[in-house]
Amino acid sequence: MGLQKTNRDFPLDRIRNIGIIAHIDAGKTTTTERILFYTGRTYKIGDIDEGTTTTDWMEQERERGITIVSAAITAFWTVKQGLFESLENRINLIDTPGHVDFTAEVERSLRVLDGAVIVLDSSSGVQSQTETVWRQANKYNVPLIAFSNKMDVVGADFQATIQSARDRLGANAIAYNLPIGRENDFKGVVDLLTEKAYIWEGDPSAPSTPSTPSTSLRTGPLRTGPLGTSDTGAKFNEVEIPADMAEEVKAAREKLVEEIAGTDDILMEKYLGGQDMSVEELKLALRRAVIGSKIVPVLAGSSLRNKGVQKMLDCVVEYLPSPQDIEKTDPKASLSALAFKIQVDPHVGKLTYIRVYSGTLKSGSYVYNSTKQIKERVGRLLLMHANDREEIEEAFAGEIVAAVGLKDTITGDTLCDETSPIILESITFPDPVISLAIEPKTKSDQERLGLSLQRLAEEDPTFRVKSDAETGQTIIAGMGELQLEILVDRMKREFKVDANVGQPQVAYKETITKYAEGEGKYIRQTGGRGQYGHCLLKIEPLPRGQGREFVSEVVGGAIPREFIPPIEKGVIEKEDTGILAGFPVTDIKVTVYDGSFHDVDSSEIAFKIAASLGLSEAAKIADMILLEPIMKVEVTTPDEFLGEIIGDLSSKRAQILSSESRGNARVVLALVPLAEMHGYATAIRSMSQGRATYYMEADHYEPVPQNITQKIVESSGFTGRVER
Repeated sequence: MGLQKTNRDFPLDRIRNIGIIAHIDAGKTTTTERILFYTGRTYKIGDIDEGTTTTDWMEQERERGITIVSAAITAFWTVKQGLFESLENRINLIDTPGHVDFTAEVERSLRVLDGAVIVLDSSSGVQSQTETVWRQANKYNVPLIAFSNKMDVVGADFQATIQSARDRLGANAIAYNLPIGRENDFKGVVDLLTEKAYIWEGDPSAPSTPSTPSTSLRTGPLRTGPLGTSDTGAKFNEVEIPADMAEEVKAAREKLVEEIAGTDDILMEKYLGGQDMSVEELKLALRRAVIGSKIVPVLAGSSLRNKGVQKMLDCVVEYLPSPQDIEKTDPKASLSALAFKIQVDPHVGKLTYIRVYSGTLKSGSYVYNSTKQIKERVGRLLLMHANDREEIEEAFAGEIVAAVGLKDTITGDTLCDETSPIILESITFPDPVISLAIEPKTKSDQERLGLSLQRLAEEDPTFRVKSDAETGQTIIAGMGELQLEILVDRMKREFKVDANVGQPQVAYKETITKYAEGEGKYIRQTGGRGQYGHCLLKIEPLPRGQGREFVSEVVGGAIPREFIPPIEKGVIEKEDTGILAGFPVTDIKVTVYDGSFHDVDSSEIAFKIAASLGLSEAAKIADMILLEPIMKVEVTTPDEFLGEIIGDLSSKRAQILSSESRGNARVVLALVPLAEMHGYATAIRSMSQGRATYYMEADHYEPVPQNITQKIVESSGFTGRVER
């Protein structure tokens, strides 16, 4: 079903590129389904339990009831009252996963979005993954509004949710509206700026179904009647503010106005002078404050019960930025665009998702990949609506589209005009923390295995594939067991590859703790032309998390310049292979400072091997250690099981950070080595009669205790030999 609209129908100031982000199970996909329904994009509300949601279209998503890949979709919304009254707006929406194993999907989505809605669970407040997505949004300067969802559930507390956002996120979160009722009695909201109350009709215990669905996507949903009712969603009526809320509303509005005035000099003068400020003045100032990330308005609602989502949509249009508010967006300038996602589509092949920042991208045209310094041809352009596609001829500044035909472009590459080259800020992803060995079951599977792994690695930048030089095994690595399990399942379903997989293994790293020097010399004479490579290296540790660095300080032609790249390649390959126990070396600076060469016998391969030998020699005296991933673990448990759970965590070398009450439960936050967490899902169910839950995400790397390091080195059987 085509939308029959292009950006030509919508000036930049009426386009919103937004994401829905949150902790797992906070209600992102349910909220997205309501948005699509109320905007007339769909005619039936999808249900996660029934596997009928629009944005969770993969088989694995529908079977597991979780979002695995981000899904892009377009909808239209008309604000009834306010800054954009009666103007139809185009909302390009991306629903992102909540599970930490798929954090790359959130990272790359936020990189190209102009704003986002962060969904909070009103009964739990800010949770661990909430903090992670908040940091990701801040990293790319993405303005946010917050939707305090699940106001209908037991333990829902709107003010506590706002306070947790202020305490745990450091956000200037403030109530934009107030809930009328809570838990089973939640029925509406009070808009603090307009001082109007809205009550949603229908059975509060079940989603409402419209009797007359909208039949026109072109005109978008129409709000009919004087009271703001909608023909495509749960109806709501404007009512008097409940008498018992009058004082609460007055105090909350005063606080909101004070915060808004504090971001605007003119309004602050009026505020201090006791002058009145119009609702429009306040809204315009709040819009500037939200775009400048000075205020995060918080709205109350319940997506599952169809309450509050329409008001949240109004705020998306009124307060989140348009592409016009983003400095680098310019439709009249030369083309600049960022490839932010690769997807293998069974029907059209490789899809490259692109955010166009300036200029126009045309189907059938050639573009310049400035990251790789190559030209690519755009075969076709598509507007994506989850897994449905609509072909278009051109894409404009501010638009998010998918391209077919880009063979060598990957996530993070910049596309532009060759005559006006530019490189946009790329996207960074965390390193894998877990790995496992994989082998094909049959010879025919062997032939397809390499291709399927290559395609999946193109899609997911946190998924890595390598061959173990010692065993010849193929090793796949990622952010968690669930991610690898999903990828293996996709290999079987999409690429028809049956494979045996080993037990998950912790992705340790190796590093050095002190300065050292080493000499690498490779000399071979076999009848004819020989091999000669000789280099002197010095190595030194870098701060934790710094990665790797290679520097050449060779002067006077001691080593010809053409042999420096092979030396660097030899160093990198050795760092990848490992020296102590076969794990990648990190946080190390390697400098080649001297050496010698032979006019006839020196070659690239000789210097590459010499560099590998030199690094191994230096590392032997640099006091190498192993680093292990430390996970941030959040356990939510009934109070009666708290002691046993803390005791169990302590036995796992855990560092207990805090234990606090949240609603009717206790929440324990701890840092635990990943190596100790294998099988924890089963263990916690056993300890708590199935009533406790946990969440885990990678936090940082720390040195492995010496006694454990020795066992790992011995069990690895790693020889550290250099291939000659």
